[in-house]
Amino acid sequence: MSDENRQAASTDPLPHRARQQLPDHPVRVALLDLLAEVGTVTSTQAAARLGRSSGLCSFHLRQLARHGLIEEAPHNGGRARPWQLRWAPSHQSDREAPEEFAALARGLEDESYQHWLAHRDQAPSEWQHDESFSAVVHLTPAEMTELATSIRCLLAGYRERDQQPAARPPGTVAVAAVTRLFPLLGQ
Repeated sequence: MSDENRQAASTDPLPHRARQQLPDHPVRVALLDLLAEVGTVTSTQAAARLGRSSGLCSFHLRQLARHGLIEEAPHNGGRARPWQLRWAPSHQSDREAPEEFAALARGLEDESYQHWLAHRDQAPSEWQHDESFSAVVHLTPAEMTELATSIRCLLAGYRERDQQPAARPPGTVAVAAVTRLFPLLGQ
């Protein structure tokens, strides 16, 4: 392994197993995000939330399961097949899994942003900008919690549009909103 590869491997936030399993399709990324949000979802529910066909969602859910990222959720039989993240609360005994999933989610966020940067020239002109920013602020633990709550409340006003596509104004597209609040240790 070259020094350059060793350095990249040591700074990569994703464990090797998770890196190999990263989805390579925007529908798969959207399905993982949806499962992280709602817990369980069928292909029909996913299709309604994502504005895609049930068949397309079903195919990509099966692909995510094939790669070990999701699994069928317990259900009472019937035709509906609910899916859940492989590291749902029932798997909390596997200590590595929640941390690995958090790293996977961060990697997906980063990958989605890099994809946006590489392809934004293909978007309509009114969408060729983004509103990315970062800031270092000095907070107490209580203030950090309060700030996170404020951001969640601000976004909550738009969440109904996920479940009710008819509530979306014309020209609406899915927009990633990523917030990471964490202390800068040793700085």
